Order: sequence, then structure tokens, then C-alpha cells
Amino acid sequence: MPNGLKTALLLGLLSGMLLLIGDLLGGQNGIVIAFIFAAVMNLGSYWFSDKIVLRMYRAQQVGPEHPLYRLTERLAQRGGLPMPKVYIIPDPSPNAFATGRNPNHAAVAATQGIMQVLTEHELEGVIAHELAHVKHRDILISSVAATIAAAIMMVARMAMYAGMFGGGRDDREGGSNPIALIAMIFLAPLAAGLIQAAISRSREFAADAGGASIAGTPYGLADALRKIDAASKRVPMDANPATAHMFIVKPFSGQGLMSLFSTHPPTEARIRALLEGPR
Repeated sequence: MPNGLKTALLLGLLSGMLLLIGDLLGGQNGIVIAFIFAAVMNLGSYWFSDKIVLRMYRAQQVGPEHPLYRLTERLAQRGGLPMPKVYIIPDPSPNAFATGRNPNHAAVAATQGIMQVLTEHELEGVIAHELAHVKHRDILISSVAATIAAAIMMVARMAMYAGMFGGGRDDREGGSNPIALIAMIFLAPLAAGLIQAAISRSREFAADAGGASIAGTPYGLADALRKIDAASKRVPMDANPATAHMFIVKPFSGQGLMSLFSTHPPTEARIRALLEGPR
């Protein structure tokens, strides 16, 4: 299934889940309040994400005198994108990310570690991947997914308090179903988290393919992913879990069931998809 269609279906599933919870609870006012509150929180994050995350990692802006700037400028022109701001993060762990609310307000950041580990050909693949995120407006997509997921979690919490202190549609109608209520309270946030992570993984596959298109070859990015994955395990990054989804390779490892909540696909799966090309 194409990644764009998969993302649309997953977002639709999140939205449908939110509406279903509202219908089960009969609390339309509560669900509207939760959605508005979640939207305000995530809109602020979306609008100021570049400033927040760049300051968080002490990123330092570089200009035309820096090789990363010149490489980014060349790829941005090739991809038909406005020139983003370019930053270096003072961290020995190899990684990179893109941020900004749209292509006209974008920033690309790479760690000192990635500049030392990768060849220019491999670094080109990484920056092309990040520019593909910018081109696809993935910050907007992730913000929408986060808004809906947050609203689901907030409504589930409201339902928990309603169940604890009484009230709700079932009580008013004399047909309370505490088992269904408890299941919804615990399973809805779990399902929302799984879907949100699946959306993030889908966008990573799409950015890999888009990056290969901008760079003109998948091999630089494939080699870079292999190197970054190995090196980041030797030199882990002290990253905030809330921003882990932004990096080209997740700074934390997820094993077993936790991999279901991973914001990144397995590196070998990404490399395989890159080398096989579009289907």
C-alpha cells in the first residue's frame, strides 16, 4: 500500500476512534473540549517546534562557509525547495532531523557525530531524507496525529473520572456497562498510541523514498542508515523521548512488544525498501 494512502487511512482510523468514544460516552461536549484543548497544545508545538527543539539540543546555526550548508543548499535546489536554515548539534552521537512548520520556515540539523562518521555521499542521503520530510510537510501530519491521539487519551481519562464519581450516558439510561467502560478507558489510549506510531513509521518510509529521489540514488542513504544505526548504539544520544520521532534513526532501541510503539521502522527494513525501490 502506498505510504500516503496508509497515512490517510491511519489518520481516518484515529478520527473514527475519537468519534466512537464520544458516541459510547454520550459526552459530545466533553469530546469537543478535549479536542480543542489538544489542538491548542499541539498547534503551539507545531508553530514553535523549530525554536523549541533547536534550543533543547543547543543547536548552532551555520552559514555558507560550512560544508553542511553548501550540501543542503545543493540538495534543496535539486528538490525544488526553499533554502532551510542549517544547524549543527554539539553531540558525538550520529543523528539528524528536520523541523519547521512548512518549507518556507524549515530547519535541518545534524550532530557533530554524524559529520565525523559519514562520507559526503552518505551525508547527502541523510540530508535528502530530511528535506523530503520538509517537502511532505510531515511536521503538520505528525501534529494532526498527535492532536487526535491526545484528545483520545484525554477523553479516556475523563471517562475514568466519570466512572469513578458516577454519571455518564449508561447510568442515565439505566444500562451501565462497567466492563465496557473500563476496557475503553485502557484500550483506547493504547490503540491511539499504536496508530500514532504506525503513522510515524509510514512517514519514515516515505521520507526514505523521497530522499533517494532528491539525492538521485538510494545507496548513500542506505549506507548511512546502516552506519548510524551501529554507531548510535555505541554512542547513544541523550535525547528527549518527546522528540525521538524527529531523528532519522531513533535514539532509543525498542525490543519485543515495545517495538510496536516505535516511531521508526527497523533499519534493515528501511534499507531493504530503499534498495528494492518503489513497487
